[in-house]
Amino acid sequence: MLFIFLAAALPAIILFWYVYSRDINPEPTNLVLKGFLFGALSTFASTLISGPLMYLGFFPREPSTIVEAIKVSFFGAAIPEESAKLLMLWLLLRNCREFDERYDGLVYAAAVGLGFATFENLLYLLSSGFSFFTVAISRAFLAVPGHFAFAIIMGYYYSKSHFSWDEKEKKNARWKMWFYPVLLHGIYDSICYMSGLDGVSPLISIALTCGLIYFCAKLFQFTRNRIIAEAADNAAASGYYADHSDFYTEERQKSSGGWFPKGDLFGKDLEYYYKDGDNSIDEQ
Repeated sequence: MLFIFLAAALPAIILFWYVYSRDINPEPTNLVLKGFLFGALSTFASTLISGPLMYLGFFPREPSTIVEAIKVSFFGAAIPEESAKLLMLWLLLRNCREFDERYDGLVYAAAVGLGFATFENLLYLLSSGFSFFTVAISRAFLAVPGHFAFAIIMGYYYSKSHFSWDEKEKKNARWKMWFYPVLLHGIYDSICYMSGLDGVSPLISIALTCGLIYFCAKLFQFTRNRIIAEAADNAAASGYYADHSDFYTEERQKSSGGWFPKGDLFGKDLEYYYKDGDNSIDEQ
């Protein structure tokens, strides 16, 4: 049982440490653990949304067509789960005095998202039987990082809605912190369900699996870049770096567009950001 719990929790712990260790002013341990607990509770809260939606006919219990796979992915998973996680994040931070920096949104959202992922992972592993190692490995490299990425995006926009002085920006962030995680989660699950449909040829199934791996890799790349940028900006705002406006070069700004930044805007060397600092792409 201990081995199963470690297999379920270790991927989430590693990913959370990736975020937490880059916080200049680390969040209190009790609040982080509370975030994980809230995330675990969100698995139950999500069923209070998905249950009525299935009863009302928004999605079937098991998909047999591509359209049904998309319905299950969004109405049975993405919308209920991301809504529940956002609710728990709000409950965690609504009166939280420690939520005083933009980067904190990423930390607490990661705690909630990975708390959800850990509990869900545990349920899958307990019911996996002889497929334990296959399920453990696939979820460690795909499902858990997926929840991590959705959480980082949610936390990023949650912080923007909380700290921004621009009312238009706050308003946009409020719907983005729900919509983007739901959209990405729905795409992820749609690919998963489509690859397992009856009648799907092995070649198509392999292609969809490769597409899923590529999607997760790009999503993780974006998430990593966002964490690095926010951590560096948080450090600069805390007075750890001198003015870094010199790095707003035209060449760097040209490469900053899109969800998946091109070029080397954030670079591959994490040390660069702790040496020079940088701002998040939305503020360049």
